[in-house]
Amino acid sequence: MRITVEPKPAAELLPTGIVHQTAYWSRVKSRLGWAPEAFDLLDPAAGASAAAGGSDMLVIRRRVADDASIAYVPHGPEFLPEDGEGGSFLERVAEELRPFLPEDCIVLRFDLPWESPYAREPDRFDAEGHWLGAPDAAIRELRMNFGTDRRALRKAGTDLMPTDTVLVDLGPTEEEILARMKPKTRYNIGLAERSGVRVALEEPTEDEEAFGAWCALYAETARRNGFTLHGDAHFRAAFAESRVAENRGSAAADAARVRLLLAYLGDTPVAGLVLALAGRRATYLYGASAPAARPVMASYALQISAMRLAKAAGCVEYDLFGCSPRPDPGHPLFGLWRFKTGFGGELVHRQGCWDYPLEPEAYASWRARESTGAAFHL
Repeated sequence: MRITVEPKPAAELLPTGIVHQTAYWSRVKSRLGWAPEAFDLLDPAAGASAAAGGSDMLVIRRRVADDASIAYVPHGPEFLPEDGEGGSFLERVAEELRPFLPEDCIVLRFDLPWESPYAREPDRFDAEGHWLGAPDAAIRELRMNFGTDRRALRKAGTDLMPTDTVLVDLGPTEEEILARMKPKTRYNIGLAERSGVRVALEEPTEDEEAFGAWCALYAETARRNGFTLHGDAHFRAAFAESRVAENRGSAAADAARVRLLLAYLGDTPVAGLVLALAGRRATYLYGASAPAARPVMASYALQISAMRLAKAAGCVEYDLFGCSPRPDPGHPLFGLWRFKTGFGGELVHRQGCWDYPLEPEAYASWRARESTGAAFHL
């Protein structure tokens, strides 16, 4: 397949269930100092777009040094080529994008939403049916670069978005959705209700108290679990752009926006959840809780409330967005695997971040800094 790219306004990005590839997300990142750009992916031989029904891509750029910038494709491109052609497709897209990127852009990073090619291979599963994971990066790079001209694609040292997730089908009735959950999960949902947990849909752009409660819960959770903290500005931008979309009348099923749910015990907020609605997919973007949430199972109340809200909004799929790839107690996300698989969804394994170096020497230096945690995290 021969691919060309054609720039267009980010406001004209096609509707998609991937919130990070929407016009909404381009506006959020613009508020935060990124430079968003959008491109159509075209197949000149076919005289049409690369994918049936159209395909495009959001690229966001940011400077990482006085003389270096990077370009990042968050959860894109969405279009998945024929099996075995992914590497040559990415190479072609990268080379077509090169003239539209600054001369000091050192790398184009694709955060692929595509399923891992190893996720359907029987020899990659143990006797209990648990995925053993992808092979070493060197083997993956050999496979990805098969059929490319430059063999330049590198598996990034860091996956910026979750590669393993649980997708819950929201198509059935609520009774059927509950029936597919593990008994312990259903019990904990009931326990939260019996404990008096109340879940409220908040308007953080109008209610500073709700916004402050969320940010405090999130900061506390980040400190407790040791993950990278998004600052208040990140959430203020996300909520503000969602509100702008609502005021413009962009509340249709294909318009991306976010919602804040807070769980209360009495008058005290003890847990929260940021839910993205985009197309027919809902995504659990961020979660937070105080220690008081655990004994009353407030996180379970939040999840069932998010599913109900998403289903009412017309979504047919709920992405729980991140867990360990298998039930490995030594994995830092094992607790999330245990929690999220309880909701009865399908475990999905994505390919994660792949780099196409545009300036190999500068990229090698930046990658070394990134491996030590000193580089800019996207």
